[in-house]
Amino acid sequence: MKFPKIHSLKEIAAIINTTYVGADDFPVHGMNEIHVVTSGDIVFVDHPKYYDKALQSAATIVLINKEVECPEGKALLISDDPFRDFNILTKYFRPFVAANVSIAPSATIGENTVIQPNCFIGNNVTIGKNCLLHANVIAYDNTVIGDNVIIHSGTVLGGDAFYYKKRPEGFDQLLSCGRVVIEDNVGIGALCTIDKGVTGDTTIGAGTKLDNQVHVGHDTYIGKKCLIASQTGIAGCVIIEDEVTLWGQVGTTSGITIGTKAVIMGQTGVTKSVEGGKSYFGSPIEESREKLKQLANVKRIPEILEKLK
Repeated sequence: MKFPKIHSLKEIAAIINTTYVGADDFPVHGMNEIHVVTSGDIVFVDHPKYYDKALQSAATIVLINKEVECPEGKALLISDDPFRDFNILTKYFRPFVAANVSIAPSATIGENTVIQPNCFIGNNVTIGKNCLLHANVIAYDNTVIGDNVIIHSGTVLGGDAFYYKKRPEGFDQLLSCGRVVIEDNVGIGALCTIDKGVTGDTTIGAGTKLDNQVHVGHDTYIGKKCLIASQTGIAGCVIIEDEVTLWGQVGTTSGITIGTKAVIMGQTGVTKSVEGGKSYFGSPIEESREKLKQLANVKRIPEILEKLK
């Protein structure tokens, strides 16, 4: 998320009441998670295991729970609880704004777009031309929908990321301030749930089609002309390249990449990144031909045991 204007390091430190290392006027452009940071962003880190990754990332401001040597050209915000303070910044720069109408006045809706009864269109939502949103579709604040998009009943765009920190008293949620971006010519079935990014975008590429009851986690990128069948669950921060097919009840772990034109057969658990242009099956995932051979051999075990006797 980029801020509406550039702030100084001193101003940001005052918002979260922290000390800092760096010039008072060090420029701060925004805040983002580690996998989407760019120069001028704040990234937070609260575990020694990830200090180096954060300090060496593209982010130029690191919100950290220990005073460490500051890399050249960067600045530090020293906090006893970076997770908490990242949430404070989220609330400050993108606070929740309650709605009192079904279609927010700040929403932009293109010509020939049809919005059926009982839909909710939140603040600053943009919907393109020639779209059809069936009854009871929900588009949370800041959602972007392109042209010629069809979304069926009960689908929710922009729910919070499933992202928590364990505390002694329970789980503390990392607040989401990102968006959902639906590109042109996308089709989304009934009862799908597409979570917004924590600070960036969850994107569905042009021409992709989702069946009913598909879940897409935060900050996931789905490429162009993909086919995703029903009851598929895609975790956060996944990259699905162009023209991938996921058949029914596929599940993925987070942070993986599925290559261009890969085919993932039904009920497969995608536990690791896989190359494009191949077919995969099983849990743990393997190329489908190899997996099916293994299953055929398993069926022969009683026969082999009988021969051994």
